[in-house]
Amino acid sequence: MPPPDQLSAALETVIDRCAEMIRRVAWRHRLSDADVHEVIQEVRIRLWRAHEGGEDASEQIATAPASYVYRTAMSAALDLLRRRRARRADLTVEIDEQEEFATAGNGPEQTMEASELTAQVARAIETIPASRRPVVRMYLVGYPREEIARLLGWSEAKTRNLLYRGLADLRERLTAMGIAWESET
Repeated sequence: MPPPDQLSAALETVIDRCAEMIRRVAWRHRLSDADVHEVIQEVRIRLWRAHEGGEDASEQIATAPASYVYRTAMSAALDLLRRRRARRADLTVEIDEQEEFATAGNGPEQTMEASELTAQVARAIETIPASRRPVVRMYLVGYPREEIARLLGWSEAKTRNLLYRGLADLRERLTAMGIAWESET
């Protein structure tokens, strides 16, 4: 087994080489910056464990292909999300956190209108049944239905039904609040 300093140096070389890719994987799963650091640390640990005890462990780690590190990062990010779901942590990104993306490049009036609309939508979501809220929130921030089902551990049919019912409830609440859709005809 190589000395610990060789192993550490090899791990740091791989992490430095693939850090941006690992960050993109974590961000794709809507993880916070703190979670990104947790995923990077988990990748470091998994690489070390996969090669510990080997004669040429530091050499194997140093030459690990990017595809291997990518798969390790994907696995680490998904495991983090699964642990949260098991603890019943909230997986959804709040709509307020997405407001800055919706208002980028607009003038002050449009930004204020978008901010008010975001707040109204958030209030309306709070009035729909609790079982439908997570799926509606995730859908509104851009998660595809299949990924929502996978992340929440639900069947595609359950996800689809809760999403459609939740969106219908949301539409009804927003209409009652006087918020109407502009249709293109």
